[in-house]
Amino acid sequence: MGPQLPLALRYPPDQRFDSFIAPPEGALPALSSLAAMAGADWIYLSGVSRTGKTHLALAVCAATEQQGRRAAYLPLAAAAGRMRDALDALEGHDVVALDGLDAIAGAREDEVALFDFHNRARASGLNVLYTARGIPDDIGLVLPDLRSRLQQCLRLVLDPLDDEGRREVLRDRAQRRGLVLEDAALDWLLTRTDRDLGALVVLLDRLDRASLAAQRRITVPFLRQVL
Repeated sequence: MGPQLPLALRYPPDQRFDSFIAPPEGALPALSSLAAMAGADWIYLSGVSRTGKTHLALAVCAATEQQGRRAAYLPLAAAAGRMRDALDALEGHDVVALDGLDAIAGAREDEVALFDFHNRARASGLNVLYTARGIPDDIGLVLPDLRSRLQQCLRLVLDPLDDEGRREVLRDRAQRRGLVLEDAALDWLLTRTDRDLGALVVLLDRLDRASLAAQRRITVPFLRQVL
């Protein structure tokens, strides 16, 4: 039998703390503490779409397991309508990341299940990270007691990246793949393609495959040919 792989390898290697560009001041230390320390401040992470909430939720889980602790990541959109069963399955972990509160906001039974889980997790010493597009008062929750509990969490807000931030993300992702992206190619991408960060990362994956197949560097002429 070969050596056992670290559990953290279950999480995407691109989505770690060290690859997150321009985090808010104090965000990474707080998230690192959540991953490493029992009794750390619970965190409510908000930001509009494509600001990196899922990236950081997965990074917390990877960091937790690198510490030899048990982590669980749950995208709430996948658990909508069956929250109680999904949350019951998380008992016994050290850290839980609940990604996308918006997906269950307004569904009373799901909110009651989350409220009950929140209280049990507090009592048992489990650490929890929540993510949502807005603050608790703005995402359509119907259970006042749940809103009150969420408001007690440490709140971190992610802002959209500007063009320089997008450029840095693409350059970092390219370097991790062993690609060289010249400034001219980056400029071309940012001025002629969708500037949505998620779409740009998907596009980079496509360019990676195309450059490998063609055995060519990613230059402006190559971009014109492929795109």
